[in-house]
Amino acid sequence: MRVVVVGSGVAGLVAAHRASRHHEVVLVTKADLAESSTRYAQGGIAVAMFPEDSVEAHVADTLAAGAGTCDEAAVRVLCGDGPRRVRDLLDLGVELDRVAGPGSELARGQEAAHSARRIVHAGGDATGLAVELGLLRAVRSTAVEVHEHTALRDLLLAPGPGGAPHVVGVRALGPAGEEIEIRADAVVLATGGAGRLYPHTTNPAVATGDGVAAVLRAGAVVQDLEMYQFHPTALAVPGTPLVSEAVRGEGAVLRDESGRRFMLDVHPDAELAPRDVVARGIAAAMTAQGGRPVLLDATALGRERLAARFPSITATVAAHGLDWAAEPVPVTPAAHYWMGGVRTDTWGRTSLPGLWAVGEVACTGVHGANRLASNSLLESLVFAWRAAEAIDAAGTGGTGGADGTDAAGTAGAVRDLPGSLADAGTGTGTGASTGPAEPFSRAALQTTLWELVGLERDETGLAEAARRIDAWRAAVAGPGSTATPGTEQALPGVSAAPPGPVTALEDRNLLDVAHAVVAAARARTESRGAHARRDAPRLDPAQAVPTAWAWPTPAVPMTSPTTPTSLTAGALS
Repeated sequence: MRVVVVGSGVAGLVAAHRASRHHEVVLVTKADLAESSTRYAQGGIAVAMFPEDSVEAHVADTLAAGAGTCDEAAVRVLCGDGPRRVRDLLDLGVELDRVAGPGSELARGQEAAHSARRIVHAGGDATGLAVELGLLRAVRSTAVEVHEHTALRDLLLAPGPGGAPHVVGVRALGPAGEEIEIRADAVVLATGGAGRLYPHTTNPAVATGDGVAAVLRAGAVVQDLEMYQFHPTALAVPGTPLVSEAVRGEGAVLRDESGRRFMLDVHPDAELAPRDVVARGIAAAMTAQGGRPVLLDATALGRERLAARFPSITATVAAHGLDWAAEPVPVTPAAHYWMGGVRTDTWGRTSLPGLWAVGEVACTGVHGANRLASNSLLESLVFAWRAAEAIDAAGTGGTGGADGTDAAGTAGAVRDLPGSLADAGTGTGTGASTGPAEPFSRAALQTTLWELVGLERDETGLAEAARRIDAWRAAVAGPGSTATPGTEQALPGVSAAPPGPVTALEDRNLLDVAHAVVAAARARTESRGAHARRDAPRLDPAQAVPTAWAWPTPAVPMTSPTTPTSLTAGALS
């Protein structure tokens, strides 16, 4: 079989490496091969592989953080398979930190809402980079065909049995902005999240929701799009670099301008409460002091301990002229992780035959309404491996999952998402389109999302966000649009590609994703986990279920069911 993997973070690299055992694999990535959210992950990998811990305890912590909407079966897969997948990393040569040098016990950290010290890490606070470098070495040792600076545009659909859509490849923009078709027997999306919906984010510039946008246009099922996690502590400097949860796990505390530990009044676990609680506690404290950042006080940890345990953060703080060993540093919440995404089963299968999704682009159900700290890298390791196993089974005539479970989207309530690409701006979307207050720009969209669809929402703000987005979607209809593109530098390091086509594509993706996020947020008329509504501040037991959506009519045309080796003109071969 020919397998196309889109994305080169931990999920994409694991899927490509594992699939290459039995299949021809093409790995497509939008920027440099090493550029993804993975490399910026600091804290570590949550895994129950120590005598005083248990899989059951990890399951319980994950379910508690998820605020009632986790898929327990998926959580059990995550926590149960986790130890094996971490051992795989060790076998690949990834050097996790140890207590007393090579051969000694793995070092472990404590993070918020975990009942045990179970966070393994590398390089102190450079876990993502260490994992990515190890996986890159592994992938480069295989026959995987890699295409950098190639941006996903849309999925290729062809009629399958009975005429239903089947994914047969991808359309992409190449390094010079040229149109490319890549045919495949199986497509694995590993495109990451959409942090660039917001002006303050810990995500790299490539995180523009490309995978979810392509899936929406193809008519596949998405889930929990309203659930966006804001990390409580990003350094309040340009670029909002992440300050890991592990810093608070090691004993750092949060203070307001007067020096008061305000989280003691917010939650019994104070700084170690679930992320959504801490982020909103910080936001409230910032509001009370005129919007100025709060302070993260890590001085009690001491200079040597900070430098040894958190070398990357120490260097980042110092680069901005701050000395966190001597004084507290300013922090603010920032968009960090999307719990929602393309709905999948526990084998990575989506509602579209031929399409798998893994990593942050996927919604496996393990996170529910709020992700437990350091479960994201684990999710990518576990479910990317399982997706490759499912592709093996599909290639031999199996069900695609070892247990024969149904693919995602075949059960459960799926709502029609209003406002397809075809009727963007006609008043049939999430809000009446009477024209935005200002012309479209990436910055205007980000400000709208931050102010109206951020840490707290209400119907008035969501309706206004919908109105603006509907009008902007009419102005930015696709990569060929003449509308003013975003003001961000979308692809750092991609000097070979003209910025126009890719930036316009990203703008279209961000707008389609924003449209869906607002629709989902308006539909959940309660507060749960990362989704907090001022006008509905309480949990509603009747809404303790995931929300699933799809555009009823795909916005991408069907193509002929050509075999993967018979590529069309201009295709990648």
